[in-house]
Amino acid sequence: MNDRRRRFEQLVLPHLDAAHNLACWLCRSTVDAEDVVQEAMLRAFRAFDGFRGGEAKPWLLAIVRNCHYTAMGQKNKHRSVPLPADDDAGPVTEERDPEAATVDADTARRLHIAIAALPEEFRETLVLREMEEMSYREIAEITGAPIGTVMSRLARARALLRERWLEKETVQ
Repeated sequence: MNDRRRRFEQLVLPHLDAAHNLACWLCRSTVDAEDVVQEAMLRAFRAFDGFRGGEAKPWLLAIVRNCHYTAMGQKNKHRSVPLPADDDAGPVTEERDPEAATVDADTARRLHIAIAALPEEFRETLVLREMEEMSYREIAEITGAPIGTVMSRLARARALLRERWLEKETVQ
């Protein structure tokens, strides 16, 4: 195996799950996300000689984001939101009874729907920060937005999410 390929596999492949997660949230479709990730990985491999070191995760996620906007554009902005699988709450164990597992699954589903309903720039920022645990600087690097904008989008995303969550709580 050549050195370039080995370095790519060591530095970039560990972030494949993060790339897929971001693509799913951006595309709102698992099938489209798989296409975007495949294209992003090909682009990343082709451009790997230009990778200047540092953290590979923000570099890869920026490529995923760019592939999404190139491939999907704004045409899929209003696609339906896929629901998480029923087993997302985790296995039922001796400590977790079936009722708790059901409540957890319902909560996860409601949260998924609320996040998916956020405007794209807020959803993207929230996913990168809360799910992918990226720093403000890394999010700014990925999105091409100033750090202040990243912080503002994150605050607005959290506020909208909280508002929508509380709205649903009072309805039920």
